[in-house]
Amino acid sequence: MSKTIEFYFDFGSPTAYLAHKRLQQLKSQYGCTIDYKPVLLGGLFKASGNMSPVTVPAKGKYMMTQDLPRFAALYQVPLTVNPHFPINTLNLMRGAVATLGQDYFDNYIEAVYDAIWVNGDNMGDLDVVANVLSDAELNAQKIIAATQDPDVKATLISNTEAAVARGCFGAPTMFIGNDMFFGQDRMQFIEMALQ
Repeated sequence: MSKTIEFYFDFGSPTAYLAHKRLQQLKSQYGCTIDYKPVLLGGLFKASGNMSPVTVPAKGKYMMTQDLPRFAALYQVPLTVNPHFPINTLNLMRGAVATLGQDYFDNYIEAVYDAIWVNGDNMGDLDVVANVLSDAELNAQKIIAATQDPDVKATLISNTEAAVARGCFGAPTMFIGNDMFFGQDRMQFIEMALQ
């Protein structure tokens, strides 16, 4: 029986990008299911009293210039430090909620993640978002319009609140059953649980 990995994520986190890429590799290798849970990283930080590691200048520099590139090389995935970082991902995460369960969800996730963390695009700019989604053969107007739907907005908030209630304090956070794994640098433990 294949296992399910619940993946709490926000596009604005480079570590969530790396976790997403590694999870896709593990899915291919082990046949597990990835259950995507879009949340607002800022909401997790605020509710838990946590903060981004890049707020500590030396740690942020180390992460972005040494640590994350090492993991990208280990996973054999591309990673570019986005010159527009940090990006306001509110509408992008609403888009994830709106597309979740649709047959084009995977295409949306890949397009947005690659735009931010491979191509270095400013995905805080709505015109850039529209171009990226259109280039990925997605209905940009439909997705962007859906980000303003009250139900979509409410779902993203409730997802974030549910994540906090479950013990999440940042992203990426993953669960296999009741076992929580925080950070893309814990992927070896995810793999061990899948074996």
